[in-house]
Amino acid sequence: MRAFACARGQATVELVGILPLAVLVALVVGQLLAAGAARELAGNAAEAGAAAILQGTDAAQAAHDALPGWSAGRATVQVSGREVHVRLRPVGVVPGVADRLAATAVADAGPRP
Repeated sequence: MRAFACARGQATVELVGILPLAVLVALVVGQLLAAGAARELAGNAAEAGAAAILQGTDAAQAAHDALPGWSAGRATVQVSGREVHVRLRPVGVVPGVADRLAATAVADAGPRP
């Protein structure tokens, strides 16, 4: 019984010690998920812009329209000939990391018919 008396509160101390690490891991995983979503959305927007080139409409506007509302100030779209370049910064879960994880996608409308 005396051996158990020395270990009282040990679980609480271990939880307090591991909690910051668990929060950090959750934030990093959340940031990586946001970066993955930004990469997927940038690719979809670039493809929408390339499709607009084939249809003869405004490629930059089509790429912007393909992005969700939260990305309004986070995306840049450049049209160069028949290529559409989209750069999208993910939502910053971890401060200062979003710019480094920006996704860039390029879609080509193909050769001129």
